[in-house]
Amino acid sequence: MLPGISIAQPTILVFGDSLSAGYGIAREASWPNLLQQELRRDHPQYAVVNASISGETTSGGLRRIGPALQQHRPAIVIIELGANDGLRGAAIAETERNLSALITQARKANAKVLLLGIQIPPNYGLDYAKQFRKLYAKLAKRHRVALVPFMLEGIAPEQFQADNLHPNAEAQARIMRTVLEELKTLL
Repeated sequence: MLPGISIAQPTILVFGDSLSAGYGIAREASWPNLLQQELRRDHPQYAVVNASISGETTSGGLRRIGPALQQHRPAIVIIELGANDGLRGAAIAETERNLSALITQARKANAKVLLLGIQIPPNYGLDYAKQFRKLYAKLAKRHRVALVPFMLEGIAPEQFQADNLHPNAEAQARIMRTVLEELKTLL
């Protein structure tokens, strides 16, 4: 839980991988932390809990979601997973099943869901990358959940770390604004 948060506040659970865990930057500079700061102004009743883990896959997330939902009892779950599945060439159908199960579990826990889409480089071919990109919109439509089609929309090449995969600290405010734009509909 982020500093200065009361247990009685409704929780927004950020459930993701390194893109949300703040890989390579100070945790305070990560977009979930910036989101908490932003919400303190307009929606101070919400607490942001960042349960993201660098390297997490959808199958790892599926193993962790139950206990996280039970512990935090979130009003809203932001699901940001799949990038590591795509970078490892996991079967699209498996990633889809896992994301679908994550959404279903969050909704069964009476949480609203915001799904954050990601795109991957064409390492496994253009067809794979295209199918992967379509996956998030397909799931959002099927489950009728809110969607950010591409969470890294508008991040300039120079705003990535040396690995060209992880946004730097400068990019985090842009990511936060992109997420917040859709999150506002759930608050």
